[in-house]
Amino acid sequence: QVQLVESGGGLVQPGGSLRLSCAASGSIFSTYIGRWYRQAPGSQRELVAAIFYGGATYYADSVKGRFTISNDSAKNMMYLQMNSLKPEDTAVYFCNAARARDNYWGQGTQVTVSS
Repeated sequence: QVQLVESGGGLVQPGGSLRLSCAASGSIFSTYIGRWYRQAPGSQRELVAAIFYGGATYYADSVKGRFTISNDSAKNMMYLQMNSLKPEDTAVYFCNAARARDNYWGQGTQVTVSS
């Protein structure tokens, strides 16, 4: 069983930056698809970004050009660099790692963008 733990959330002003981290209890990011999701109050969980084998990435249109997903397989870490944050980015952010029938989630970290 793999455990994922997010960190790095907090309160930031519009236009600011945060870097979220996702620590895995095992070496998975070289063979699993890594994803960041977010869920705002009253909304469904939505996919923000994904990183695939070989390093290809995907971004939701709402964050393209502002967020960057990356991983460090040697450290069992995945990251989400978030720049030019907007109030509408406020949500709980979850990391996810999936492969075949395996699907692991972190507990989430709150990001609040407000002046």
